[in-house]
Amino acid sequence: MHDYVNWLRHATPYVNSHRDSTFVVMLPGDGIEHANFTNIVHDLVLLHSLGVRLVVAFGSRPQIAARLAARGLEPRYHRDLRITDNETLECVIDAVGSLRIALEARLSMDMAASPMQGARLRIASGNFVTARPIGVVDGVDYHHTGEVRRVDRKGIGRLLDERSIVLLPPLGYSPTGEIFNLACEDVATRAAIDLKADKLVLYGAQPGLLDADGQLVRELRPQQTHSHIERLGGDYQAELLDAAGQACRGGVRRSHLVSYAEDGALLNELFTRDGSGTLVAQEQFEQLREATIEDVGGLIDLITPLEEQGILVRRSREVLEREITQFSIVERDGLIIACAALYPIAGSSAGELACLAVNPEYRHGGRGDELLEHIEQRARKLGLDTLFVLTTRTAHWFRERGFEPSGVERLPAARASLYNFQRNSKIFEKKL
Repeated sequence: MHDYVNWLRHATPYVNSHRDSTFVVMLPGDGIEHANFTNIVHDLVLLHSLGVRLVVAFGSRPQIAARLAARGLEPRYHRDLRITDNETLECVIDAVGSLRIALEARLSMDMAASPMQGARLRIASGNFVTARPIGVVDGVDYHHTGEVRRVDRKGIGRLLDERSIVLLPPLGYSPTGEIFNLACEDVATRAAIDLKADKLVLYGAQPGLLDADGQLVRELRPQQTHSHIERLGGDYQAELLDAAGQACRGGVRRSHLVSYAEDGALLNELFTRDGSGTLVAQEQFEQLREATIEDVGGLIDLITPLEEQGILVRRSREVLEREITQFSIVERDGLIIACAALYPIAGSSAGELACLAVNPEYRHGGRGDELLEHIEQRARKLGLDTLFVLTTRTAHWFRERGFEPSGVERLPAARASLYNFQRNSKIFEKKL
């Protein structure tokens, strides 16, 4: 019970920030066939109930492959792209139509004692995507394989305003009445860009992007995606990463890669600080910067537990407001997870490093070292040549980072006169 309450409390800021936002969610055909698909539907319904404007672009590759096999037809590809001749197009239309109906049926459920109870969703689909043929490449005619020409932004927007969930199948139509087979990744990416969506969510088999050692890469800038795409080669994860990067470069603030095989992956990604997948974002997810007056509340939340344990000297809100320009902070998605302050000591070329604190959940990521280096750089820019620190609990941490034991007699007079002998802090200094 406690874990549930704690999770809900921490999720509240995200509930507020996601409300009235537009999310484009791409769900491949493999995800629809997966045993976890029912849970994904429930998660999408939850997002809708929390006020998120949802556009769902779905794929159909395995379903098309099954229909081709049933007819005894061999799938044909060129440059990893399906060639859609007339017979293949019939299979595409069959697969996509069946999937659309199945999705509408799932999202129309209203069973008692289930997450769908009372949802009463309105699902809309239609000719929102205009497409054009890819044509002939390297002498190979792609026939009915196409690419997105434009997305009906106004039409989709009106439906979202009416609280409908919009389904975008991997089909597009031309002004001449032709039908084109499209990649669902392209449909989702263009829809996210044209709708100026707040997020693009891309489901895949993996938890997100895995590095060469198989470890999850939690965050990337759009310009960092290229090297990973080259490393992955023709892997499907490279297609998802490419779509995420394109969307961000096209104006979408954040793209997320999550697993369709992991129950609750979407909710963990969107409603927890560290997420469960890979985030590709235009802005920096975590940054070290100078504090402003708006950060006082977050600083109090960070340092109060340490003050209560006697690790830090107590500072009132008034003191923090007055001295806020002395602080540097590490902010992670709106949460202050670390801080440190630099106080130049009057009448000397020395400064004091104070109030170095890191949120317990983030103490093994080198943020303390990052802050220390930043404070030392600030001190040098101010012309200071010595840095003092007074501590009761973390003497070894500072010794390991080049601070030498010192004493009250070494402190400049302005700081020595304020030394609290009752607290009996150990004094260390470091030459810059």
